[in-house]
Amino acid sequence: MQLDQIYQSVKEDLARVESQIKAVTEVDFRGLAELLRHILLGGKAIRPALTFLSARFYNYDLDRLLPMATSVELLHTATLVHDDAIDNSSVRRGRPTVNSLWGEDRAVLLGDYLFAKAGEFAALTGNLRVVRLFAQTLQIISSGELKQTFDAFNLEQSRDRYFERIAGKTAALFSMSTESGAILSQAPEASIQALKGYGTNLGIAFQIVDDVLDFTSTEAELGKPVGSDLAQGTLTLPAMLLLERYPDDNPVKELFNNRDMAEAARQVKVKRAIDMVAKSSIVEECYRVASDYCDQARQKLELLPASPVRKTLVEITDFVVNRRS
Repeated sequence: MQLDQIYQSVKEDLARVESQIKAVTEVDFRGLAELLRHILLGGKAIRPALTFLSARFYNYDLDRLLPMATSVELLHTATLVHDDAIDNSSVRRGRPTVNSLWGEDRAVLLGDYLFAKAGEFAALTGNLRVVRLFAQTLQIISSGELKQTFDAFNLEQSRDRYFERIAGKTAALFSMSTESGAILSQAPEASIQALKGYGTNLGIAFQIVDDVLDFTSTEAELGKPVGSDLAQGTLTLPAMLLLERYPDDNPVKELFNNRDMAEAARQVKVKRAIDMVAKSSIVEECYRVASDYCDQARQKLELLPASPVRKTLVEITDFVVNRRS
């Protein structure tokens, strides 16, 4: 099932988020407007959809939910802009990155602007708990990014360290999406915690699949070069499993131990790692791990009232472990 079908019950409200984001690009400063129009396009809108869907169990107050859903999407976009600048990435969603067109300094400042704008929308909810959640999530994401930079090209990383990192980098934003929707709908505390747990587990599964796709997808499907995480020294679950299975003759070890190798040689190592993963059962094992996290997400939903929206949230877990882009 495609996402637009899954989102049917909140489709109109997602269109309102899109209108709000379009309005963000309408600023008097022409240079900023150009940057905003370039970056505020596309995306799966899964995070704002989760905010709306999580509120469907109780009191659905669109006046508060709309700014929060917009905040979630802007925060996500801001993290992408900063990620691309930090990683010196040239392509995102099939288009040149902000840093590749306008430079790293402007990309960082644009990310800062979007963080601030996202905070402004969160404040429009008038809910202090949600505003505090926004601030805490931004701290967690920043900490997760810092951990990734400190772990770059480090072969001595445990699986626990990997899961801790992606919980901070990706799952925190999924968790904020679902928790904020629950809070703004005046859900009971037990339901808030259940939806928070659903978002956390869904986000971890989503990132694991992302990490698999970095090995198995195509540049056209990903919207960025295949193997880019590995080339940048990020040790993900497929690479960890490859190291475990081939501890001696291993392109990941060679790549990480020779950071200054020529670009052509680097690409050869990345290609070999991709081929080795593709010819093994590593992909299936990673998807099993992602499925386990989706199972945990679905278990959290069992604590919530039975309803069509609960079925929709289950369908999102199915989409996450079956997606190929």
